[in-house]
Amino acid sequence: MITKDEIQFLLHSTETYRIERTVSTSNMDKFCEAICAFANDLPDSRKKGYLLIGAYDDGRLSGLKVDDNLLKKIAAIRSDGNILPLPVMTVDKVEYPEGDLLVAEVSPSLLPPVRYRGRVFVRVGPRRDIANEAEERLLIERRTAYVATFDATPCLGSSLDDLELDFIKNTYLPSAVDAEILNQDNRDIKEKMASIHLYDRTHDCPTYAAIILFGKNPRYYMPGNYVQYVRFQGTEKGGDVLNEKRFKGPLYRMLPMLESFVSDAIITQRPVSASLFREKTIINYPENALRELIMNACMHRDYQSNMPIRLYHFDDHIEIMNAGGLYGEARPENFPMVNDYRNPIVAEAMKEMKYVNMFNQGVKRVQDMLNKNGNKEAVFDVSKLTVFGVDVFSNEDSIAKTTTQTTTQTTTQTLSDVQKAIIEYINVHPNASRKEIAANIGDITEDGIKYHIKKLQEKGVIKRVGADFGGYWEIISKNP
Repeated sequence: MITKDEIQFLLHSTETYRIERTVSTSNMDKFCEAICAFANDLPDSRKKGYLLIGAYDDGRLSGLKVDDNLLKKIAAIRSDGNILPLPVMTVDKVEYPEGDLLVAEVSPSLLPPVRYRGRVFVRVGPRRDIANEAEERLLIERRTAYVATFDATPCLGSSLDDLELDFIKNTYLPSAVDAEILNQDNRDIKEKMASIHLYDRTHDCPTYAAIILFGKNPRYYMPGNYVQYVRFQGTEKGGDVLNEKRFKGPLYRMLPMLESFVSDAIITQRPVSASLFREKTIINYPENALRELIMNACMHRDYQSNMPIRLYHFDDHIEIMNAGGLYGEARPENFPMVNDYRNPIVAEAMKEMKYVNMFNQGVKRVQDMLNKNGNKEAVFDVSKLTVFGVDVFSNEDSIAKTTTQTTTQTTTQTLSDVQKAIIEYINVHPNASRKEIAANIGDITEDGIKYHIKKLQEKGVIKRVGADFGGYWEIISKNP
């Protein structure tokens, strides 16, 4: 609270934008408008404003006696809901021989514009008035500048001992800062880190971004800061858990571990026949598509949440879910064309470490890679406010389809003209005997028909259902 000497100075000060003097004790509208104007701090002085009740405009005291009822009435302005966002203010009585002063000290708001009953009041010199459109827009822009993202806020209680300083000094700073500038920079490590938003000078501690990126144990400060991988049997979460693994630690170490795990444990590939003499390699998921989605989850997640990033692996698809829905300018109606960054410092660092590109092309790149590999397009769930999810489907169905088609094509290439003629005939006459087939095929004996029918059965093209007499032929591959 302001001292008595400072009040004496303000009583006669020319800093009129910070002072409202009045002898009235009942004009509540006037008091509320003054407090609203001080909270908006239009000149951006970052200085507190003072409502002085019991003083004339020339600084003389009116002889007011301040009692508890008046103190309570003025203090109630802070929380009666007429001024929003609620102002930060204190109220006190200061006694002088000439009379008392009631002093209401108001701090500039970090969330302007502040409104009294829906109207924005500002102070321009000694005049208090309603803000015009330009002034209100200025306050809105200031609010955006004041509100720091979570990764930019100080991680209170932490210190440089919580960071992997050797990596920051020897690897990250040389990649993030021009080499010539870094060589000429003689500041200590705190100042260097502060210049790239990894250290908070005011609170003398690292920011959350530094802990997330380079902390020795980020989960100590953010319990949900890890990736949980679970391999379920089947296609739903009710299946047996076949494998479970947690990835934790600073991003600079965790991200390469995730890359290796995706490549070694999730991505599978196998050859299938593309023709009689050629094979084709089929991959269940394009590796770079999964990498892109996992990196985006680490970059955009809400690190204040206790929910980990979930990487759930099923027989036919992969589910990735992270805390925090669409952020900022991104909305369900404009996704994925519009992007915004919940953690801009983390995003910038991941870009410097070559894990993301920040070109707002991630979703399109993922869909293109999935299409090229034969997978269905990924399904993004942006309907929830607190989580962001995506399902990526395996192309095992495509593999089976491709294998069937390839087998069929290969079979077709190995069938003789006689065998093709046999298939065509029994397709129309499934009850035909071998003797009847021989009589209608052409210049071939019954023994020859028996030979070719046996070959077709061995190849799995046709089969006999029932006895030789009274049974019928079934074509397993109607168009082999």
